[in-house]
Amino acid sequence: MIRILSVFSFALILIFSSCEDKQSSSKSNMEPAQDTLENTQTKVDSIKLALEKKSHKNLPEEEGVTSIDFPIEQEELIPTLMEYGKQNPETRIRIITNFGDIEVSLYKDTPLHRANFIMLTKDHYFDHTYIYRVAPNFVIQGGNSDNWATSRHRSKIGSYLIPNEFDAGYRHVRGAFSAAKYSEQNVSKASSPFEFFIVTKSDGAHHLDNDHTVFGRVTKGMDVADEISKVKTGQSEWPIDNIEIDVEIIE
Repeated sequence: MIRILSVFSFALILIFSSCEDKQSSSKSNMEPAQDTLENTQTKVDSIKLALEKKSHKNLPEEEGVTSIDFPIEQEELIPTLMEYGKQNPETRIRIITNFGDIEVSLYKDTPLHRANFIMLTKDHYFDHTYIYRVAPNFVIQGGNSDNWATSRHRSKIGSYLIPNEFDAGYRHVRGAFSAAKYSEQNVSKASSPFEFFIVTKSDGAHHLDNDHTVFGRVTKGMDVADEISKVKTGQSEWPIDNIEIDVEIIE
């Protein structure tokens, strides 16, 4: 029986990999937005996870980490993130690339977005994801990849949206650190929990104000962001050579 399940799982991996490659090459040139979060978790993935009987995992045992049962459900999102934010007050993170490091300060008055990003960082979600979109003189966008591991990690964490936090009043100036979102059927302009972008345009991207939530700013490494913005990309604005990232907490 184990042998049959192994063969079946391997076949499903091959099928899913093919779907992810197709999805990666079909990214459209549009405002920073996540196309379809639901599509990243396919029925194939659900079947495989069921076969493996994958149990819910909690965050790693680190100082200040409040135990969270994954996946996070939408109806429990706000109290979960608010409590997590109280126990995990960090506001500075570092994005590590082969071009250099980018340091970001996260805003305390966008508490849901800050807590979510710190949670994902401590859970190592962003490690080995990519700067997967480069739009010259506009933005660089990260937090996704075409790897099977990224999709599985998202499935573990949950399929939820973060309510916008426009009341904080931050704008898309150069160096703004903002949340990607769905491009369709999102009248509340809620954010994707997994993807972010940095504004590289010298005079900002103010048409995105009150459309995406700015929840931080680059404090060091805009020269690195500018170098990344020069790389060659395909028609979908996905860099020809993948730009892998890791994210760590500074304090």
